Order: sequence, then C-alpha cells, then structure tokens
Amino acid sequence: MEIAYRKIIHIDMDAFYASVEQRDNPEYRGIPLVVGGLPQGRGGVVATASYEARKFGIRSAMSSKQALQLCPHATFIRPRFDAYKEASQKIRKIFSRYTDLIEPLSLDEAYLDVTHDKLGIGSAITIATQIKQAIKDELQLTASAGVSVNKFVAKIASDINKPDGLKFIGPSAIEAFMELLPVEKFHGVGKVTAQKMKKLGLFTGADLKKLTEHELLKHFGKAGRFYYNIVRGIDNRAVQPHRETKSLAAEDTFAYDLTTPEEMEAELDKIAQLVYSRLEKNNLKGRTITLKVKYSDFRQITRNRSFTTPVGDLETISSTAKQLLANTFKDEQRVRLLGISLSNFGGTEVRRTDEKPADQLKLF
Repeated sequence: MEIAYRKIIHIDMDAFYASVEQRDNPEYRGIPLVVGGLPQGRGGVVATASYEARKFGIRSAMSSKQALQLCPHATFIRPRFDAYKEASQKIRKIFSRYTDLIEPLSLDEAYLDVTHDKLGIGSAITIATQIKQAIKDELQLTASAGVSVNKFVAKIASDINKPDGLKFIGPSAIEAFMELLPVEKFHGVGKVTAQKMKKLGLFTGADLKKLTEHELLKHFGKAGRFYYNIVRGIDNRAVQPHRETKSLAAEDTFAYDLTTPEEMEAELDKIAQLVYSRLEKNNLKGRTITLKVKYSDFRQITRNRSFTTPVGDLETISSTAKQLLANTFKDEQRVRLLGISLSNFGGTEVRRTDEKPADQLKLF
C-alpha cells in the first residue's frame, strides 16, 4: 500500500524589501543596502539587508548602529511598506494561478499546497520552477523555493540554496536530512533553547532523535513533542488559506542582566521598533499591548494595557511598554529578558477551511 503525501511548496522572497528598493532605484544596485531604522536615530533596527550588505555580517533584527559598525559605507534607507505590499499582492496573484490553498506567513513568504493544482501539472517541482520564473519575469524579483511533503521541511528547504534557489527534499530523504540538521536550524528553536540543548549534548537532529518523547517533554515542555515528531519528518499541519494572526511579538534575552531603568528603556525602544516593523509588514493594529519581563531568577511576569481603538504606531507601543515597566520596576531587580506583544486585533473571525485528507504524491 502506497503512503499518501501532500505536495507542499514554501516560497521565500530573497531580501525582499532591499530587492524591491534595488529594482525601483538603480543607484542602490550592487551596493550594501540596509532597510530599516536609521543608525542616527534611537533604537533603529534592520528590517532587511541586501546580499551585498549581508557579506559584512548584517542581518535582520540587528541594531542599525551595529550594522553601521560592520559596514561603515552601507546605505541606510527607511522602509516603503506600500511598495512592498503592492509587490506582495502581485506575487500572491501568481501563486493563485496554481492553487487556492495559500497560507501567507508575511509579505515575503507563503506556503502553497499543490497536491491538486489548478492547471493539472502534477509536479510540485515544475510548479515551483514556474512560479520562480514568473516572479522574475513579471516583477524583476527573485524567490527561493522549498518543496517537500510537509510545511516544516519545505520551509527549511527554501533556505538551503538562497538566493534564487530551489530545493526538493523527498519522503525517503527527510529523516537523514533532519538528523544532520544543527538544532539552531530547527524553526522555533531560539538562542536560549539552542544553548539549553547544547548543554544537554544535543547538537543535531540525530542527537534529538536519541531521546524519548517523555525525555523531550521533560526538558522542553510541550515543544518536546514537536521536536520528537519533526526530527522523524512528521508534520501533519495543513496549509491554512485563512490563517488568522492572533498576536505579534518580539523579545530579547540579554547577554548580561539589566539593572537600571535607563538600560531597560533603551532595550524596549529596540524591541518596540521590531514589533512596529512587523505590524507594518502585516498591516495590523491591536487593542492590547503586553509587556513581558523575566528576571535573573527566571521569575516571569506579564502586564498589559488595552485601548478602546486599535493602535499600531511606534510611539504608543514604546511609551506604553515603558509605562508598564515603570509600574512594576523595583530597585535591585535584575532583568534578563524583555518582550512586547500586540494582540486583540479585532474584526470578524475568519472561518478556516477544513483539513482535507492527504492524497498520494505521484510525481514531484
């Protein structure tokens, strides 16, 4: 009996904001370009960087001042979200030629389920190739694609041959691939979790695979079950065309404990900038701002404030987080982590389509 598989494509645009800017402005082509907050301002954060800038170690979510130190001759510009949204909508129309099962993750990436494609092509690799070519021909932009039988592996695959790459990881190759994958490459494993894993002697998927599900649950809580399944190539999540964002958040764990309100407020400025960028990217506003604080003894608290109308501007996010911090701060407290989230986006609830049974993957 043949096993039934889905055909999943993950499309990830290459340095999207910077690529749009380089397409629209010839003077930015071929130079290190950083899109985000300006280094002269307070708390500027890199939204994205061109590949020319990435050669110097500049990456998303880095402070603009640090980026300037890494590449003093880089050009810094503020984002033009209207231009990125317009490009994203055109990319989405290209996707819809092949399937209606499209799950956007952001302006520049999405999952596609092409198990039953509209054009009857049948091969997910062919569809991914055609989508990449259409984006290049029609929009003068490049995308990378990952093709596999589930969302997790397809997302990892899309990052392997960037930029302008395409990677297929078939069913028989998934487990061997996951065993070789460093733990920090597992989506959802942040710096803190990766450090915890390495202290336990877990450096690769193969190391994770040696632990029982019970052991993983003991060390990592509910996430342990996910790690147990995914290292074996098991991910049964369906592509959800009407994916609803519940909250947007950003946080940072510091190399040393923060002890003064001034230090904490400076970090909150950076985190607020990141949250603001993500809200802009998703065209969202929320009614509830939540502050997360973790102390040096790992005690954690959250405090929130709700508004009668949705907010999404940087000043409100930053000032509200600082006020919530001021209301909780006491002398001699040492803080190891700060986070800000926006939620309660409101609006009518979007009905999700029912998950359909997976069909046989006959040809990639």
